[in-house]
Amino acid sequence: MAAKKIQLASAIRKLCTSSAVRKFNTPPTNIEMLKSGGIASMFRLPVYKETDDLDVCLVGVPLDVGVTNRTGTRFGPRSIRSESVMMRTMNNDTGARPFDSLVIGDAGDVNFNQFNLPVACKQIKERFSELIKPTKCKAVTMGGDHTISYPILQAVNEKYGPVCLIHVDAHTDLYGPYMGSDIHHGNPFLLAYQEKLIDPNRTIQIGLRGSGIDADYEVGKKLGFRVVPAKDCWWKSLTPLMEEVKEMIGDRPVYISFDIDSLDPAYAPGTGTPEVAGLTPIQALEIIRGCNGLNIVGCDLVEVSPPYDSAGKTTAILAANLIFEMLCVLPGVKYD
Repeated sequence: MAAKKIQLASAIRKLCTSSAVRKFNTPPTNIEMLKSGGIASMFRLPVYKETDDLDVCLVGVPLDVGVTNRTGTRFGPRSIRSESVMMRTMNNDTGARPFDSLVIGDAGDVNFNQFNLPVACKQIKERFSELIKPTKCKAVTMGGDHTISYPILQAVNEKYGPVCLIHVDAHTDLYGPYMGSDIHHGNPFLLAYQEKLIDPNRTIQIGLRGSGIDADYEVGKKLGFRVVPAKDCWWKSLTPLMEEVKEMIGDRPVYISFDIDSLDPAYAPGTGTPEVAGLTPIQALEIIRGCNGLNIVGCDLVEVSPPYDSAGKTTAILAANLIFEMLCVLPGVKYD
């Protein structure tokens, strides 16, 4: 009996790794490559310079010159990629098989001038315009600080026009100029609003908390955003909220921007501006999985700062899992 089980397991492995079944880019199994081996691309996928053949490109933007406090997010993409080896190909909870449904590849990191933030933003925007120019390709981005969402949305706007925004964060990122600079990680969505890159009446901010100088939550409300502070999420499932979000957005194009500091620092200590009493990883999954069925045209996950991470890169592992969950809810993903 034991021998038959071994033979059956071997046959299944051969079937699952055959070229006939693995039509698209798929992360290598442990049989093909040890988790500790291989090039450290995201999910150990092939690396591409051009995206013409891709449905989804995974992109790193190692920026931290837009932060107002602790630096270190420039190392975020590398750390997330390193920990992404923990991810497999199927979402056992939802049945999603992103790698069997879409052609996904790692497009590497954007290069930019790290000494001049306005120039860096221009270069980031230009690179993303190139990456998503092919009709079908969408970008899922690893930050980097939250400044990057501004130039990415500029590129997305060229292709899709103003988009709905699901913004998960401890902070509003609507703070205006800082020390004489309009561009920084606390201001991307005010700039996006001013340039009409987002639809304010179909934008939601989830997880806001922490101390402030003024009534921060009121800023977004005045612009037309729906604002959900973290205190309104305590001890609750966020699945009902996401049903309301779906109804609000409908079939319009939507962009997801997920700041890792939306989570409580007990779960995600590796970030530059931690705030207590945040969301849980379970609620993070409810938010992302609740986006299934939406017309998602791009995503980012930002503010992972490895120098402040702990316990074996806890924050980077969590970030890699959340990016996998984002892939699972993209349009076109098949479910078992």
